[in-house]
Amino acid sequence: GVQTCALPIFKLASTWEGIRAAEILQKEGIDCNMTLIFSIAQAAACADAGAYLISPFVGRILDWYKKHTGRDSYPGPEDPGVVSVTQIFNYFKTYGYKTEVMGASFRNIEEIIELAGCDLLTISPALLDQLRSTEGELQRRLNSFDPAPTEQQIHLDRAGFEAMMAKDAMATEKLDEGIRGFSKAIETLEAQLAHRLGELEGARAFQHAAQEIFLLNDLEIGRAHV
Repeated sequence: GVQTCALPIFKLASTWEGIRAAEILQKEGIDCNMTLIFSIAQAAACADAGAYLISPFVGRILDWYKKHTGRDSYPGPEDPGVVSVTQIFNYFKTYGYKTEVMGASFRNIEEIIELAGCDLLTISPALLDQLRSTEGELQRRLNSFDPAPTEQQIHLDRAGFEAMMAKDAMATEKLDEGIRGFSKAIETLEAQLAHRLGELEGARAFQHAAQEIFLLNDLEIGRAHV
């Protein structure tokens, strides 16, 4: 039989506008991966919007706290990124949201170990190699069937969302940084595409000129005249 390909999952930044766009797309049957998640406010708003998937950035959260506290490291359970994803996971499972949580942007295998049981994890090849060479039993830390106690459920309008974000310096700064990174990546991609298009257009122009020369000289391409 004929096999059909699954529809792509669209990645959107978890700004208020991005979350509202995801809500519309999900109603049209288009799944969305909400990225640049750094706070429970963003996560809760994405879940209420019916997003298919969210990607909280564990390592980037850790980076911010290391920079602003002067600490070189955190034990796995105290890692701010781990704490954030654990909070979001338990919140989603407690209130029955279908949105999946995919931890991303890991800095070490301790973060991965502490989030064992999360719906999904995206792990770099280097950290996968470290995990393969690590001895010991991997215990489930997160349990969707028995989530840990969590905070009261929240439903945010724009004002509430912006108020919570304004109180969270880390989330506000990292989201802004991520948006600027996306913008720079888009500009780089556009420049690369423009360069490649120029090369292709140049090749077509050369081919056209060659054809004109052959026609002017009453020649046929691919056949020599004696």
